[in-house]
Amino acid sequence: METVAYPDFAKLEIRTGRITDVKRHENADKLYIVQINVGDRSLQTVTSLVPYYTEEELLHKQVVVLCNLQKAKMRGETSECMLLCAETDDGSESVLLTPERVMPAGVRIV
Repeated sequence: METVAYPDFAKLEIRTGRITDVKRHENADKLYIVQINVGDRSLQTVTSLVPYYTEEELLHKQVVVLCNLQKAKMRGETSECMLLCAETDDGSESVLLTPERVMPAGVRIV
């Protein structure tokens, strides 16, 4: 396993967030388009969580978000952050990371 120096890790802006909107992507069976409140702003991500969560389960869920990921287009939609998950090697299970206790949106993960 490759190690990462602390200054490189410190570049990652990981924050708590709250999902404020979820919709299925019109042109992809396994993708949601998700809006996430991360305190001072709202970010959009395109995520492949359809096999693991319903829209109702995701809506208002507190999550952990990588906020400063380089923007990317996924099936025509902009993804500007990443929801952090624990996922099995075979992809049979994917679970969103969440704070142990309720935290305000935007709290920095250190």
